[in-house]
Amino acid sequence: MYKKEKNRNRIYMTKVHLLGAVLVIGLLSGIGREYRGVDSPHGREYRGTDSLQSMGESGMQSVGQDAVQGTVTMAGSTSMESMANALAEGFMSRYPQVVVTAEFTGSSAGIESVLAGRVDIGNSSRRLHPAEQAAGGVEQVVAIDGIVMVTDTGNRVKGLTKEQLCGIYQGTIRNWQDVGGLDEPVVVIGREAGSGTREAFEGFLGMEDRCVYANEVSSTGAVMARVSSTPGAIGYVSWEVLNDTVAVLSLDGIMPTEETIRDGRYGLSRPYVMVTRGGLEKQNEAVREFFRYLYSEEGKALLNRAGVIVSDR
Repeated sequence: MYKKEKNRNRIYMTKVHLLGAVLVIGLLSGIGREYRGVDSPHGREYRGTDSLQSMGESGMQSVGQDAVQGTVTMAGSTSMESMANALAEGFMSRYPQVVVTAEFTGSSAGIESVLAGRVDIGNSSRRLHPAEQAAGGVEQVVAIDGIVMVTDTGNRVKGLTKEQLCGIYQGTIRNWQDVGGLDEPVVVIGREAGSGTREAFEGFLGMEDRCVYANEVSSTGAVMARVSSTPGAIGYVSWEVLNDTVAVLSLDGIMPTEETIRDGRYGLSRPYVMVTRGGLEKQNEAVREFFRYLYSEEGKALLNRAGVIVSDR
């Protein structure tokens, strides 16, 4: 059910020559889309508000494919790897004169890189801190992700409450039999400091920098590998990377699905953010066109195929 195949190429640098042109429509200023967190009967829900009116539902309206040249550089969240790679590949197929590169260094490192001017886009699986906004960082929220609790497949526990999860991650629950499982020690796996996934998870529990980990690893894939191979292990990963090597736990009786994450019934979710230094109107032509592509119907369909949850307009 949760098995998804992912492309794991770390850096895309491909050029393909094509022909074609489309007319420019709309202003370049104010390009963007924001997802605002609103309270719903089921909890926190993200809804889109668009300033991309010139692009409409009829398709992407932009400059000629061969007229756009240059580079788009991204760095950041390992959780956003499959999404970033899919976007890079799709965009370069449509705009053959542009080279897109993507590196996966962690959310905080990606934000630091874009603020320092080393890359065009910092991919982050957390919101910007006030200091990062003051330094010129601007959020472009592009999707929604659920943070999912996983165990090894031999674990008999099928779900946890938020209270039980807090107990496990603060070290007061140390054996699975305390939450209805076998007499087996709990092995707590987490992400490294600076991870956007870790910050969002600990923030949900109200335990920032107070979780007790047996192991800290540096990527989403590493969490999956460690949990799947360690009896008694528990960890948190992005919803989009789930496969059948791990077992998925419900949270407060709600399983994480596209529907429950989108409507807020599954409470452990966060937005995927692409950060630029300054608004999109201040970016070069290639970067502006990249975001036009991302928000087009073609771009949204590509994100869906990559397993990312895209909110309805």
